[in-house]
Amino acid sequence: MGSAALLWGWLLLGCSCGPGPPGIDAAALLTATYVLDDAGGLGRTFDGIGAVSGGGATSRLLVNYQEPYRSQILDYLFKPNFGASLHILKVEIGGDGQSTDGTEPSHMHYENDENYFRGYEWWLMKEAKKRNPKIKLIGLPWTFPAWVGKGENWPYDYPDVTAYYVVSWILGAKQYHDLDIDYVGIWNERAFSSKYIKVLRQSLDRLGLRNIGIIAADGDWNVSKEMIVDPYLNDAVEVVGAHYPGTKTVPNAILTKKKLWSSEDYSTFNDEGGAGCWARILNQNYVNGNMTSTIAWNLVASYYEELPFGRCGLMTAQEPWSGHYKVEAPIWITAHTTQFTQPGWSYLQVDGHLEGGGSFVALTDGLGNLTIIIETMTHNHSQCIRPPLPQFDVKPQRATFYLKGSFYMVETLQVWHSRLGFESGNTSLFQQLCPVKVWKGSFSLDLNVDEVYTLTTLKTGQKCGCPKPPPPHPFPSNYKDDFNIRNPPFSEAPNFADQTGVFEYFINASDPGDHVFTLRQVVVQRPITWASDADQTISVIGNFQWVNMTVTCDIYIEKQRDGGVFIAGRVDNGGIYVRRTKGVFFWVFADGTYRVTGDLAGEEILMKGLSGVRDNVWHTLTLNIQGTSASGLLNGYPLWENVTVSEPSNGWAAMGTRSFEFAQFDNFHVEAS
Repeated sequence: MGSAALLWGWLLLGCSCGPGPPGIDAAALLTATYVLDDAGGLGRTFDGIGAVSGGGATSRLLVNYQEPYRSQILDYLFKPNFGASLHILKVEIGGDGQSTDGTEPSHMHYENDENYFRGYEWWLMKEAKKRNPKIKLIGLPWTFPAWVGKGENWPYDYPDVTAYYVVSWILGAKQYHDLDIDYVGIWNERAFSSKYIKVLRQSLDRLGLRNIGIIAADGDWNVSKEMIVDPYLNDAVEVVGAHYPGTKTVPNAILTKKKLWSSEDYSTFNDEGGAGCWARILNQNYVNGNMTSTIAWNLVASYYEELPFGRCGLMTAQEPWSGHYKVEAPIWITAHTTQFTQPGWSYLQVDGHLEGGGSFVALTDGLGNLTIIIETMTHNHSQCIRPPLPQFDVKPQRATFYLKGSFYMVETLQVWHSRLGFESGNTSLFQQLCPVKVWKGSFSLDLNVDEVYTLTTLKTGQKCGCPKPPPPHPFPSNYKDDFNIRNPPFSEAPNFADQTGVFEYFINASDPGDHVFTLRQVVVQRPITWASDADQTISVIGNFQWVNMTVTCDIYIEKQRDGGVFIAGRVDNGGIYVRRTKGVFFWVFADGTYRVTGDLAGEEILMKGLSGVRDNVWHTLTLNIQGTSASGLLNGYPLWENVTVSEPSNGWAAMGTRSFEFAQFDNFHVEAS
């Protein structure tokens, strides 16, 4: 057996105790004692650790991975006692609008349209449930289709309509996918309506869905102020959920006597600094803020890295074309809590602050099991993207724990340890150390800075591993898609990342020729927005580093008179910044004209003229960009040439429409360098 095989065998076993942390000068240590006792009752009930897929399109590329890599990634996220072992999966209820890194399709583009197979969140929830049948599922809207607001960019004027829309998603999850949704939210990080919350509660109850809890309001703590003066609102809400609370809560939230959650947090680059942020808030959200659940945005960085908040996932999987993915440090930081606790356990009543800085939490299942999680993250190594972190100091220290009450008889604790090395490069993640012997109800531990320890009576923890994934490789420089797929597994074509609008596989039954199977832009009314969706629709694809490229695509304008479509190259922006997108855009319009612009908004006109293009006829566009010069072909013949382009110098390929309008695309091809 070679050394690699020995290592693989050890990973599968998940046992062995490695060397402990480097020695600390015991004489110089600050020392303190802490008592863990359940005799006087327990603290709040633990509700679990989770992550968000959505807000938006953050798992977009994951579905395009080939097996076995796709299943390996899912195992690291959801499989119990394997990797992150998440207790909660929160997904976006797609609303056709831009919600951070792209748009997610709605189950109801229009009032008379229902389709519970769009997008990939249904698939992801089923994959999570397959691995962990106990995982809790949450749905939350970021945007809504236009019809919900009846012409207004606001979802609360017609609360019955909005409730009907959201409840339809819950019912569809059960009817079509046998998924039981556990919680539902209101409107991500936007205003809440007390009336709507009560209407939603009534709608759920009327349909026998009393077990589905409402989380409010997924922004700040302000909803709690209304809850304590409105008993009907208070009854309607099960969880008060705040985003990026900085480990702090407010008195009104405590007064509601409800579960308090950090229902979105982290949102930080997934290097060791991100791992430090995550380790600190997983403990301190409870220690400082009584929050019994923390949910990371986002689950997996599976979107083009140059979009906003690139690599702000617990792990990275942004190369389905190569199969490469990376299990980042936050996965193993998560495991320190999730592999040794379960929703329904209880926190012990302890202060949780370590004398030398850092924190600890202790939890029990009430059956004699005890898990203690300790973190000693320093200020500069644990800053989250928001909010700003006040200054604090953490020192090496000796902690002595006294186990009392039902824990007095504990004799041995299993030990799992992580050290974030930062400048030293001496990082060690989720290593099992030799067990700690408890002598007459006490044990001591020497803690260095930037460490995480789990001490537990449970022997089920594992650091499992899959065979190494393939090496990274850039997006193919020669890429084609003819969209000829009769029964696609997903509604969206691989690797296209919709930034405004929704592009779906379409069967063009009226075309007996070469364009039966196409990709169609289907959103024809501006949705109730969460971010600043562009006035044009756009889907990007490829390698952001591309400089020279030839993009060819067959296009079909469906909107008469003022319809229009484009293909583009060197596209430099997307996500919440999509309105400011620059590039080289080749437009043709139903009125027989064309334009070349340096921006998506169409304001920087580089060339214009007549093309002869008509609506409801297929045409072929070709855009060629080489160095500082661009040219365009229509149906294989030159239409314009020698347009000077200086900025941007690189970017994705893209296609889209002039407005929210139906249009079709076929035989997409890009060659780039």
